[in-house]
Amino acid sequence: MTQEFLRPSATEQFFNRVFGLLVGKGLGPSYCYLLQVRGRKSGKLYSNPVNVMEINGKRLLVAPRGRTQWVRNAESSGEIKLKRGSFQKDFRLKEIVVPDKLPILKEYLDRYHGAVQRYFTVRAGSPAEAFAEIADRHPAFELVEAR
Repeated sequence: MTQEFLRPSATEQFFNRVFGLLVGKGLGPSYCYLLQVRGRKSGKLYSNPVNVMEINGKRLLVAPRGRTQWVRNAESSGEIKLKRGSFQKDFRLKEIVVPDKLPILKEYLDRYHGAVQRYFTVRAGSPAEAFAEIADRHPAFELVEAR
């Protein structure tokens, strides 16, 4: 499991903060949520806007930048909170592994290519098999409602 990830630029950090505030208030595309997770060392609550896909009744989350801080924090705690306007729900993460991850990465890139293509070396529209070489760089999770 690689620990590599692409750090956001200062501009991207600013955009994520502003967009995160809007998404937290319920504005923006319906697939955008504010992910909240506790820091694995600090215990501080961190927030990050994310795109959540729904496929066959399952909520799926992909980390296009790789094993970022939110991914490591979520893996450590095992759960996250998603917020969007008045919606707020806790989820446990179920990691999706290769080969099950390949069609999910393809679908994610095909749906959100305008926002995430720069983080993938495979082009949108490529077959699922093309993601085999890069699958370990992009964590993917099924979100299971916490009870």
